[in-house]
Amino acid sequence: MKTRLLRLSALIALAYGFGIPAAYAQSASKEISGAIHDAQGRPLQDAVVALKDATGNAVGSTKSDQQGYFAFSNIAPGSYAISVDKAAFQSESGTITVADEAGAAANITMKPTATGSVSANEAVVVRADRLDRARNGILVETGSSIYRIGPKEIAAMPQGEDTAFNEVLLRAPGVAQDSFGQLHVRGDHANLQYRLNGIILPESISGFGQTLDTRFVENVSVLTGALPAQYGYRTAGVVDIHTKTGEQVDGGDIGVQVGSNNTRQISGDVSGSTDRFSYYINGSFEANNLGIENPVGTSTALHDRTLQNKGFGYFSYMLDADTRVSLILGNSESRFQIPNSPGQTPGFQLDGVNSYPSADINERQTETNRYGILALQGKLGSDIDYQVAAFSRYSKVLFEPDQVGDLLYTGVASRVLRTGLANGLQADGSYRLNANHTLRAGINYTQERLKNSDDSLTFPADDSGAQLATQPISLSDSSQKTTSQAGIYLQDEWKLSDKVTLNYGARADWVNAYVTASQFSPRIGVVYQMTPQTTFHAGYAKYFTPPASELIGSNTIASFNGTTNASASSQNDPVRAESSDYFDLGVNHQLTQHLTLGLDGYYKKVKNMLDEGQFGSALLYTPFNYARARSMAWS
Repeated sequence: MKTRLLRLSALIALAYGFGIPAAYAQSASKEISGAIHDAQGRPLQDAVVALKDATGNAVGSTKSDQQGYFAFSNIAPGSYAISVDKAAFQSESGTITVADEAGAAANITMKPTATGSVSANEAVVVRADRLDRARNGILVETGSSIYRIGPKEIAAMPQGEDTAFNEVLLRAPGVAQDSFGQLHVRGDHANLQYRLNGIILPESISGFGQTLDTRFVENVSVLTGALPAQYGYRTAGVVDIHTKTGEQVDGGDIGVQVGSNNTRQISGDVSGSTDRFSYYINGSFEANNLGIENPVGTSTALHDRTLQNKGFGYFSYMLDADTRVSLILGNSESRFQIPNSPGQTPGFQLDGVNSYPSADINERQTETNRYGILALQGKLGSDIDYQVAAFSRYSKVLFEPDQVGDLLYTGVASRVLRTGLANGLQADGSYRLNANHTLRAGINYTQERLKNSDDSLTFPADDSGAQLATQPISLSDSSQKTTSQAGIYLQDEWKLSDKVTLNYGARADWVNAYVTASQFSPRIGVVYQMTPQTTFHAGYAKYFTPPASELIGSNTIASFNGTTNASASSQNDPVRAESSDYFDLGVNHQLTQHLTLGLDGYYKKVKNMLDEGQFGSALLYTPFNYARARSMAWS
């Protein structure tokens, strides 16, 4: 690789007169810092910067970060040799002088090893990649436990991109799945936060279907442990998804899959880009005879058919080299038969019905989820990155009973409808104060309109619960509620040295739903790169977790008094927000390119711990509290 000599000391002198950013021109005393870019001004990450003294002895080595910046601290006055290397670029080297009272700064431009013309599509990719790196710079992961799943890992799975998204997430340590398909991270029930390209996706009403499709996922990171201040509300785990965008490939494909349980699946996608516009569109349809886990130990489930379709679209337009507007649209529709357990004995009597086998019960559930995200993302100079987004999500779950069968076997037949429309705003930004400090801040606000309807048939009963009549009575209960929540955070990423990074900050959250609550939550995390292969992390987080909004109203339990659906307890206290203190530490060691070992432990102290349970015949979840809890584990 050809080596070129740059007189960096002359470059430094020019910097003070001709506008190298003040954050670097006015460096702290006895510090060498700077920025590395390519010929188009794009920052270069992971360039290796080496520093030697006048005698040729190594002083230090570091890598440039996502913004192309690097720094050496505690440098004695004198002259030094500096060199920069990066794959696919020509090496750069030169001399640099540190004065007695000040440090030195350099702005280094690297040229590729081979040059050529750039097509319009390549230009789109270059600009998009630059903004992708800027967006990643807004997010921070310091102190948390991180597991990344990329295109190679997804392709290596037995079903590849046809793998259900929940099954993809099961590859992450500490993630488990229950019989209804819900995920649990480190023992928490649900409490997961999903993000698409850094934007929070409002949670849907609990159900069986999976709203997200693996096919549109470019890569995904699962964050657990002591999370930085920008992550709030759902904190058992953060699922950060980067979607496919269409800049890389023009064209499309169609796939067909068949399998056991009468599985039939067809999917397709199309993508492309022009000078400023890019798009990616995906759709799929699936049908099989095992929509929900079989409740009996037979090879074939009874009454367990499912039909599911999903659609996704990503559209992006470059306003200029530093600004991009993007639109994400998603839809999922799922229909489930509720599987039966044959051979059950009826527990109740219904007038005019002598026989109704449990194998013939016909319960069904339908789930609908639609979402949209409109985002503006860009850069202001070399130090400020931002993303502002508006989002909306509609969620609906309808449970339709078998009136005869449910009355005979459970004493109640309830048609349950729940809908929720959530709208909100989110803004995040980062400001590189200097080579060692990056400030990040953000706000979010969400308002949701909820409607719950329960139309039930049940039997009159005495105080002991014994059935008094064989003619059912009808009860209806409906409610509407508008809820809102808001949060704000501020944090600082402080590079204490080339090996140690500290991230500290705090967030404040407020929620107004069935209860009103708020909390101030400090966060701190540290990462120590002991060796190139070994990383240690530790952190503390104060968490605030409001309950999901699909709650049982205070009149629901009382309305069933004196029936076969009466509650065993009359207690119906409001569900409170969970508050917890979370401590986490761990170490990762990369044995080979393909094998990394990790050990992670945590301790969690919880007040008003949230859990979810199924109350009633509909297979829908409702949150409730435990007063206090503690948990700890190593994995």
